[in-house]
Amino acid sequence: MSKKVIGATIILFASLFANAQDQKVNKNKPASIALKGSILNFKKTPQTEGLTVSTPAVGVQFFKGLAPRLDAVINLDLSSLKYPYYVSSKQPKATSNSTYAAVDTRVHLKLGNDDKALLPYAILGIGLAKDAANFTAYAPMGLGLQFKAKQGSFFHVFATHNAEASKLTKMHQNYGISYSFPLKLKEKKAIALPTAPIQADQDDDGVSNENDDCPERSGLLKYKGCPVPDEDGDGINDENDKCPNAEGTVQYRGCPVPDTDKDGIPDDKDACPTVPGLPAYKGCAIPDTDKDGVNDELDQCPTVAGIASNNGCEDLQPKLDNIAAALKFETGQVNIATKSLQGLDSLLQIMTQYPATKLLITGHTDNTGSRKINDPLSLSRAKKVQAYLVKKGLAINRTSILGLADTQPVASNESNKGRAQNRRVDLTIQY
Repeated sequence: MSKKVIGATIILFASLFANAQDQKVNKNKPASIALKGSILNFKKTPQTEGLTVSTPAVGVQFFKGLAPRLDAVINLDLSSLKYPYYVSSKQPKATSNSTYAAVDTRVHLKLGNDDKALLPYAILGIGLAKDAANFTAYAPMGLGLQFKAKQGSFFHVFATHNAEASKLTKMHQNYGISYSFPLKLKEKKAIALPTAPIQADQDDDGVSNENDDCPERSGLLKYKGCPVPDEDGDGINDENDKCPNAEGTVQYRGCPVPDTDKDGIPDDKDACPTVPGLPAYKGCAIPDTDKDGVNDELDQCPTVAGIASNNGCEDLQPKLDNIAAALKFETGQVNIATKSLQGLDSLLQIMTQYPATKLLITGHTDNTGSRKINDPLSLSRAKKVQAYLVKKGLAINRTSILGLADTQPVASNESNKGRAQNRRVDLTIQY
């Protein structure tokens, strides 16, 4: 900013101050705080290469009216910069940014009162700044515009020339904006209401008959003289009813009886309120008396632990394994030993007791002979067992046969005993 501009500011200040003395207004600006943002501009020269020329700053301002057209202001700026000292100051050149803090006290001499929507003012003050190395003094002077906002708040736009007030100071400009608001909001005056004329109130509820929709029943003003409503008709008024649109009970503060497990049976009738169940079992799950994982409605043997694949009845395979253990054959033979027939008769009883089951009959041989002989031999052994069972009354469509020759030995074929165990028929239950 040139010396002419500085001089003009001082002249404007003087004229505004003289003008202010002639005004008779009794309203000063209340104590206010402002948030501020600005740009600091230092003159660029070859010696300032690498140092700060222009940098943003933030800050706060405190305002207090001294007179209707004169405000005292405390101003604080904070920034991060490399301070561009004059070469003549012989200060070392900064190599990195440091915190810069500047605080000053100033006055704003306004061209009018704060009730103006747009108000120009002049600025003059003195301040002290500190960077990483030194303190510097400066004298801010400039111009600003004040825009009136709501409830005693103002928006400010301003520019100052911060003149040198110490040997180390580098003159610079500060261009900024701020928004101020009073520390204490304006108190609203109570409005004096005229005395209301006495009106008739038949039900004595404080609501005159003229404004009472229920003049014969005591009520409340907010319900136009009527009692508190009960929207759901459950006998609990809406102000005390947590579920005003659903009929409920006093115990649940106007809400329906809860159904914690969401099984459609209210908790007060649910013997198992935390486990989904059925009405037939008073809200409990279908029982599983024998604890076999198959509920009693699906369990064909509800008092005997069984397996799911046999509808909750016992696993039949161990019994079939015992029966099959007796189904052994002589070398090259397919005839069933008489002592094995009793076991097959027991098998018929099992198949009759469990009509939904089927039977896989698998014939085997030892390694005596070739596959050409053993394949049909093993199948014939299975057919022999099938034929006996069918003859005794078992439906053939409940059976299937398979011949595996010597491909699945259960003992070593190196001994007579092992080969005897391999000449067998296996029985497998199919649920």
